[in-house]
Amino acid sequence: MTLRHKRRLALPVFAVLLMALAVINIANLRDVQAADEPSTNDLPLRHVTDIPLPGGATRLDYESYDPARNLLFIAHLGDSEVIVFDLRESRVVGRIANVSSVHGVLVIPELSRVYASATGTNEIVAIDEATLAVVSRMPGGVYPDGMAYVPDLHKLYVSNENGKTETVIDVRTHTRVATIPLGGEVGNTQYDPVSRHIFVNVQTRGQLIEIDPATDRIVARIDLPGARGNHGLLITPRDRLAFIACEGNDKLLVLDMRTMQVTQVFDTGRTPDVLAYDPVPGTLYVAAEAGMVSMFHVKDSVVTNIGSGRVGPHAHVVAVDTATHRSYFPLKDIDGHPVLRIMEPR
Repeated sequence: MTLRHKRRLALPVFAVLLMALAVINIANLRDVQAADEPSTNDLPLRHVTDIPLPGGATRLDYESYDPARNLLFIAHLGDSEVIVFDLRESRVVGRIANVSSVHGVLVIPELSRVYASATGTNEIVAIDEATLAVVSRMPGGVYPDGMAYVPDLHKLYVSNENGKTETVIDVRTHTRVATIPLGGEVGNTQYDPVSRHIFVNVQTRGQLIEIDPATDRIVARIDLPGARGNHGLLITPRDRLAFIACEGNDKLLVLDMRTMQVTQVFDTGRTPDVLAYDPVPGTLYVAAEAGMVSMFHVKDSVVTNIGSGRVGPHAHVVAVDTATHRSYFPLKDIDGHPVLRIMEPR
Protein backbone atom coordinates (compact mmCIF):
# COMPACT_ATOMS: atom_id res chain seq x y z
CA MET A 1 0.00 0.00 0.00
CA THR A 2 1.32 3.43 -0.96
CA LEU A 3 1.73 6.33 1.51
CA ARG A 4 -1.02 8.25 -0.34
CA HIS A 5 -3.46 5.36 0.21
CA LYS A 6 -2.52 5.21 3.88
CA ARG A 7 -3.25 8.93 4.22
CA ARG A 8 -6.62 8.53 2.50
CA LEU A 9 -7.57 5.81 4.97
CA ALA A 10 -6.27 7.77 7.95
CA LEU A 11 -8.45 10.81 7.24
CA PRO A 12 -11.85 9.08 7.63
CA VAL A 13 -10.59 7.13 10.65
CA PHE A 14 -9.45 10.40 12.25
CA ALA A 15 -12.85 11.96 11.51
CA VAL A 16 -14.61 9.01 13.13
CA LEU A 17 -12.40 9.36 16.21
CA LEU A 18 -13.19 13.09 16.43
CA MET A 19 -16.92 12.36 16.23
CA ALA A 20 -16.62 9.68 18.91
CA LEU A 21 -14.74 12.05 21.23
CA ALA A 22 -17.38 14.72 20.66
CA VAL A 23 -20.15 12.26 21.56
CA ILE A 24 -18.27 11.22 24.73
CA ASN A 25 -17.73 14.87 25.74
CA ILE A 26 -21.42 15.67 25.19
CA ALA A 27 -22.38 12.63 27.25
CA ASN A 28 -20.00 13.66 30.02
CA LEU A 29 -21.39 17.20 29.97
CA ARG A 30 -24.91 15.83 30.23
CA ASP A 31 -23.82 13.69 33.18
CA VAL A 32 -22.37 16.77 34.91
CA GLN A 33 -25.50 18.79 34.19
CA ALA A 34 -27.67 15.90 35.40
CA ALA A 35 -25.62 15.67 38.59
CA ASP A 36 -26.38 19.33 39.32
CA GLU A 37 -30.12 18.93 38.79
CA PRO A 38 -32.35 17.53 41.56
CA SER A 39 -33.67 14.01 40.95
CA THR A 40 -36.90 14.09 42.92
CA ASN A 41 -38.97 11.38 41.27
CA ASP A 42 -38.96 9.46 44.54
CA LEU A 43 -39.39 12.57 46.72
CA PRO A 44 -42.66 14.46 47.33
CA LEU A 45 -40.82 17.68 46.38
CA ARG A 46 -40.51 19.90 43.35
CA HIS A 47 -37.65 22.23 42.46
CA VAL A 48 -38.72 25.88 42.75
CA THR A 49 -35.53 27.76 41.90
CA ASP A 50 -31.83 28.31 42.62
CA ILE A 51 -30.76 31.67 44.07
CA PRO A 52 -27.07 32.61 43.66
CA LEU A 53 -25.13 33.04 46.89
CA PRO A 54 -22.04 35.25 47.27
CA GLY A 55 -18.49 34.05 47.75
CA GLY A 56 -16.57 31.09 46.45
CA ALA A 57 -17.66 27.55 45.62
CA THR A 58 -16.59 26.34 49.07
CA ARG A 59 -18.27 24.35 51.81
CA LEU A 60 -21.51 25.61 53.37
CA ASP A 61 -22.65 24.33 56.74
CA TYR A 62 -25.49 24.87 59.23
CA GLU A 63 -28.31 27.36 58.72
CA SER A 64 -30.87 28.87 61.12
CA TYR A 65 -34.15 30.63 60.38
CA ASP A 66 -35.94 33.51 62.16
CA PRO A 67 -39.57 33.52 60.91
CA ALA A 68 -40.36 36.88 62.53
CA ARG A 69 -37.71 38.68 60.45
CA ASN A 70 -37.90 36.26 57.49
CA LEU A 71 -34.13 35.86 57.73
CA LEU A 72 -32.15 32.71 57.06
CA PHE A 73 -28.59 32.68 58.40
CA ILE A 74 -26.22 30.37 56.49
CA ALA A 75 -22.73 29.37 57.61
CA HIS A 76 -20.34 29.70 54.64
CA LEU A 77 -17.59 27.62 56.23
CA GLY A 78 -15.14 27.77 53.35
CA ASP A 79 -15.37 31.58 53.14
CA SER A 80 -15.43 32.17 56.94
CA GLU A 81 -18.60 34.25 56.80
CA VAL A 82 -22.30 34.10 57.64
CA ILE A 83 -24.68 34.82 54.76
CA VAL A 84 -28.00 36.51 55.58
CA PHE A 85 -30.84 35.64 53.19
CA ASP A 86 -34.32 37.21 53.19
CA LEU A 87 -36.82 34.44 52.38
CA ARG A 88 -39.66 36.81 51.46
CA GLU A 89 -37.55 38.93 49.12
CA SER A 90 -35.54 35.92 47.89
CA ARG A 91 -32.23 37.75 48.06
CA VAL A 92 -29.06 38.07 50.11
CA VAL A 93 -29.31 41.06 52.45
CA GLY A 94 -26.07 40.78 54.42
CA ARG A 95 -22.72 39.08 54.95
CA ILE A 96 -20.87 38.83 58.27
CA ALA A 97 -17.16 38.32 57.66
CA ASN A 98 -14.27 37.15 59.87
CA VAL A 99 -16.08 34.19 61.41
CA SER A 100 -13.22 31.75 60.94
CA SER A 101 -14.27 28.37 59.46
CA VAL A 102 -17.82 28.91 60.69
CA HIS A 103 -19.67 25.64 61.29
CA GLY A 104 -22.70 26.21 63.50
CA VAL A 105 -25.13 29.12 63.39
CA LEU A 106 -28.11 29.64 65.71
CA VAL A 107 -30.52 32.57 65.74
CA ILE A 108 -32.29 33.36 69.02
CA PRO A 109 -35.12 35.74 68.01
CA GLU A 110 -36.12 36.77 71.54
CA LEU A 111 -32.58 38.05 72.09
CA SER A 112 -32.22 39.52 68.59
CA ARG A 113 -28.92 37.65 68.51
CA VAL A 114 -27.22 35.18 66.20
CA TYR A 115 -24.48 32.91 67.50
CA ALA A 116 -21.90 31.36 65.20
CA SER A 117 -19.22 28.80 66.04
CA ALA A 118 -15.90 29.96 64.57
CA THR A 119 -14.05 26.66 64.51
CA GLY A 120 -10.90 28.19 63.07
CA THR A 121 -10.36 30.31 66.18
CA ASN A 122 -12.27 28.13 68.70
CA GLU A 123 -14.67 31.00 69.39
CA ILE A 124 -18.38 31.67 69.61
CA VAL A 125 -19.24 34.89 67.79
CA ALA A 126 -22.31 36.88 68.89
CA ILE A 127 -23.99 38.95 66.16
CA ASP A 128 -26.67 41.62 66.54
CA GLU A 129 -29.55 40.46 64.37
CA ALA A 130 -30.79 44.00 63.65
CA THR A 131 -27.47 45.56 62.62
CA LEU A 132 -25.57 42.38 61.64
CA ALA A 133 -22.61 43.67 63.65
CA VAL A 134 -20.39 41.40 65.72
CA VAL A 135 -20.95 42.35 69.37
CA SER A 136 -18.85 39.78 71.21
CA ARG A 137 -16.41 36.92 70.86
CA MET A 138 -16.00 34.31 73.57
CA PRO A 139 -14.11 31.00 74.07
CA GLY A 140 -15.99 28.12 72.48
CA GLY A 141 -13.89 25.10 73.39
CA VAL A 142 -11.91 22.94 70.95
CA TYR A 143 -13.61 22.67 67.54
CA PRO A 144 -17.01 24.21 68.42
CA ASP A 145 -19.80 23.00 66.16
CA GLY A 146 -23.53 22.66 66.96
CA MET A 147 -25.37 24.83 69.50
CA ALA A 148 -28.58 24.81 71.55
CA TYR A 149 -30.22 27.42 73.78
CA VAL A 150 -31.95 27.05 77.15
CA PRO A 151 -34.23 30.12 77.42
CA ASP A 152 -35.15 29.89 81.12
CA LEU A 153 -31.52 29.92 82.20
CA HIS A 154 -30.14 32.13 79.38
CA LYS A 155 -27.51 29.51 78.56
CA LEU A 156 -25.99 28.54 75.25
CA TYR A 157 -24.63 24.99 74.93
CA VAL A 158 -21.89 24.32 72.38
CA SER A 159 -20.72 20.89 71.26
CA ASN A 160 -16.91 20.70 70.97
CA GLU A 161 -16.44 17.89 68.48
CA ASN A 162 -12.70 17.28 68.88
CA GLY A 163 -12.49 18.71 72.39
CA LYS A 164 -14.89 16.01 73.68
CA THR A 165 -16.67 18.58 75.85
CA GLU A 166 -19.75 20.78 76.03
CA THR A 167 -19.10 24.49 76.52
CA VAL A 168 -21.73 26.48 78.44
CA ILE A 169 -22.07 30.24 77.85
CA ASP A 170 -24.18 32.77 79.74
CA VAL A 171 -25.69 34.89 76.95
CA ARG A 172 -26.39 37.80 79.34
CA THR A 173 -22.71 38.32 80.07
CA HIS A 174 -21.20 36.49 77.06
CA THR A 175 -18.94 34.51 79.35
CA ARG A 176 -18.11 30.83 79.52
CA VAL A 177 -19.56 29.48 82.77
CA ALA A 178 -18.89 25.74 82.49
CA THR A 179 -17.09 23.05 80.51
CA ILE A 180 -18.62 19.57 80.72
CA PRO A 181 -16.37 16.58 79.79
CA LEU A 182 -18.33 14.05 77.72
CA GLY A 183 -15.75 11.31 77.26
CA GLY A 184 -15.81 11.09 73.48
CA GLU A 185 -16.05 12.94 70.19
CA VAL A 186 -19.15 15.14 70.25
CA GLY A 187 -21.93 15.41 67.69
CA ASN A 188 -24.85 17.82 67.66
CA THR A 189 -26.64 19.32 70.66
CA GLN A 190 -30.39 19.94 71.16
CA TYR A 191 -32.65 21.36 73.88
CA ASP A 192 -35.82 19.50 74.92
CA PRO A 193 -38.39 22.01 76.28
CA VAL A 194 -40.47 19.22 77.88
CA SER A 195 -37.77 17.82 80.17
CA ARG A 196 -35.89 21.17 80.08
CA HIS A 197 -32.71 19.19 79.56
CA ILE A 198 -29.93 19.35 77.00
CA PHE A 199 -29.18 16.27 74.87
CA VAL A 200 -25.95 15.75 72.96
CA ASN A 201 -24.54 12.97 70.78
CA VAL A 202 -21.24 11.37 71.75
CA GLN A 203 -20.52 9.85 68.38
CA THR A 204 -17.49 7.73 69.27
CA ARG A 205 -19.38 6.00 72.10
CA GLY A 206 -22.76 5.46 70.42
CA GLN A 207 -24.45 7.36 73.24
CA LEU A 208 -26.85 10.22 73.77
CA ILE A 209 -25.91 12.29 76.82
CA GLU A 210 -28.55 14.03 78.95
CA ILE A 211 -27.49 17.16 80.84
CA ASP A 212 -29.42 19.06 83.50
CA PRO A 213 -28.75 22.74 82.71
CA ALA A 214 -29.68 23.77 86.24
CA THR A 215 -26.53 22.05 87.52
CA ASP A 216 -24.59 21.45 84.27
CA ARG A 217 -24.16 17.83 85.28
CA ILE A 218 -24.67 14.68 83.22
CA VAL A 219 -27.78 12.87 84.50
CA ALA A 220 -27.93 10.00 82.00
CA ARG A 221 -25.99 8.20 79.28
CA ILE A 222 -28.37 6.53 76.84
CA ASP A 223 -26.87 3.73 74.76
CA LEU A 224 -27.95 3.74 71.12
CA PRO A 225 -27.94 0.19 69.70
CA GLY A 226 -26.95 0.20 66.04
CA ALA A 227 -25.43 3.70 66.14
CA ARG A 228 -22.11 4.41 64.42
CA GLY A 229 -21.01 8.02 64.31
CA ASN A 230 -24.26 9.42 65.74
CA HIS A 231 -23.80 13.06 64.76
CA GLY A 232 -27.07 14.70 63.65
CA LEU A 233 -29.79 15.26 66.25
CA LEU A 234 -33.31 16.69 66.25
CA ILE A 235 -35.99 16.54 68.97
CA THR A 236 -39.72 16.88 68.32
CA PRO A 237 -41.21 17.74 71.73
CA ARG A 238 -44.85 17.15 70.74
CA ASP A 239 -44.12 13.61 69.53
CA ARG A 240 -41.59 12.92 72.32
CA LEU A 241 -39.13 11.62 69.76
CA ALA A 242 -35.45 12.20 69.14
CA PHE A 243 -34.09 11.60 65.63
CA ILE A 244 -30.43 10.62 65.43
CA ALA A 245 -28.50 10.60 62.15
CA CYS A 246 -25.55 8.20 62.11
CA GLU A 247 -22.89 9.19 59.59
CA GLY A 248 -20.82 6.07 60.24
CA ASN A 249 -23.40 3.59 58.92
CA ASP A 250 -25.96 5.77 57.10
CA LYS A 251 -28.83 5.18 59.50
CA LEU A 252 -31.59 7.22 61.12
CA LEU A 253 -32.46 6.13 64.65
CA VAL A 254 -35.81 7.00 66.23
CA LEU A 255 -35.61 7.29 70.03
CA ASP A 256 -38.76 7.31 72.17
CA MET A 257 -38.00 9.94 74.81
CA ARG A 258 -40.54 8.50 77.23
CA THR A 259 -38.76 5.16 77.43
CA MET A 260 -35.34 6.23 76.07
CA GLN A 261 -35.39 3.23 73.76
CA VAL A 262 -34.63 3.08 70.04
CA THR A 263 -37.91 2.07 68.41
CA GLN A 264 -37.19 2.31 64.67
CA VAL A 265 -34.17 2.36 62.35
CA PHE A 266 -34.11 3.56 58.72
CA ASP A 267 -31.57 3.72 55.92
CA THR A 268 -30.55 7.18 54.68
CA GLY A 269 -28.31 8.67 52.02
CA ARG A 270 -24.56 8.29 52.48
CA THR A 271 -23.25 10.25 55.49
CA PRO A 272 -26.42 11.87 56.87
CA ASP A 273 -25.83 15.21 58.58
CA VAL A 274 -28.50 17.87 59.20
CA LEU A 275 -32.16 17.24 60.05
CA ALA A 276 -35.17 19.56 59.82
CA TYR A 277 -38.81 19.17 60.82
CA ASP A 278 -42.04 20.70 59.53
CA PRO A 279 -44.53 20.10 62.37
CA VAL A 280 -47.90 20.79 60.71
CA PRO A 281 -47.65 18.07 58.04
CA GLY A 282 -45.30 16.09 60.30
CA THR A 283 -42.48 15.92 57.76
CA LEU A 284 -38.90 15.11 58.71
CA TYR A 285 -36.00 15.87 56.35
CA VAL A 286 -32.62 14.11 56.62
CA ALA A 287 -29.93 15.68 54.41
CA ALA A 288 -26.81 13.69 53.56
CA GLU A 289 -23.32 14.60 52.35
CA ALA A 290 -23.76 12.54 49.18
CA GLY A 291 -26.60 14.86 48.13
CA MET A 292 -29.42 12.47 48.96
CA VAL A 293 -32.35 13.67 51.06
CA SER A 294 -34.63 11.24 52.87
CA MET A 295 -38.12 12.28 53.98
CA PHE A 296 -40.30 10.75 56.67
CA HIS A 297 -43.83 11.23 57.96
CA VAL A 298 -44.30 11.44 61.72
CA LYS A 299 -47.70 10.79 63.30
CA ASP A 300 -48.60 9.51 66.77
CA SER A 301 -44.95 8.69 67.41
CA VAL A 302 -44.87 6.38 64.38
CA VAL A 303 -42.42 7.19 61.61
CA THR A 304 -42.78 6.10 57.97
CA ASN A 305 -40.44 6.68 55.04
CA ILE A 306 -42.11 8.73 52.28
CA GLY A 307 -39.24 9.04 49.83
CA SER A 308 -35.57 9.53 49.07
CA GLY A 309 -33.90 11.37 46.21
CA ARG A 310 -30.92 13.42 45.11
CA VAL A 311 -31.46 17.14 45.73
CA GLY A 312 -28.01 18.30 44.63
CA PRO A 313 -24.26 17.89 45.14
CA HIS A 314 -23.29 18.07 48.84
CA ALA A 315 -26.90 18.78 49.91
CA HIS A 316 -26.08 17.97 53.53
CA VAL A 317 -27.84 20.97 55.12
CA VAL A 318 -31.57 21.73 55.17
CA ALA A 319 -33.89 24.29 56.78
CA VAL A 320 -37.69 24.52 56.52
CA ASP A 321 -40.03 27.51 56.53
CA THR A 322 -43.00 26.12 58.46
CA ALA A 323 -45.31 28.82 57.10
CA THR A 324 -44.76 28.08 53.40
CA HIS A 325 -43.43 24.51 53.86
CA ARG A 326 -40.58 25.31 51.52
CA SER A 327 -37.18 23.71 52.19
CA TYR A 328 -33.81 25.38 51.64
CA PHE A 329 -30.60 23.59 50.66
CA PRO A 330 -27.34 25.59 50.38
CA LEU A 331 -25.15 23.97 47.71
CA LYS A 332 -21.51 24.92 47.42
CA ASP A 333 -20.93 24.41 43.70
CA ILE A 334 -23.44 24.66 40.86
CA ASP A 335 -21.62 25.68 37.66
CA GLY A 336 -18.76 27.02 39.78
CA HIS A 337 -20.87 29.10 42.17
CA PRO A 338 -22.73 28.52 45.47
CA VAL A 339 -26.53 28.62 45.34
CA LEU A 340 -29.50 28.27 47.65
CA ARG A 341 -31.72 25.55 46.17
CA ILE A 342 -35.40 26.01 47.08
CA MET A 343 -37.83 23.10 47.06
CA GLU A 344 -41.51 22.77 47.98
CA PRO A 345 -44.00 19.92 48.51
CA ARG A 346 -45.86 18.56 45.50
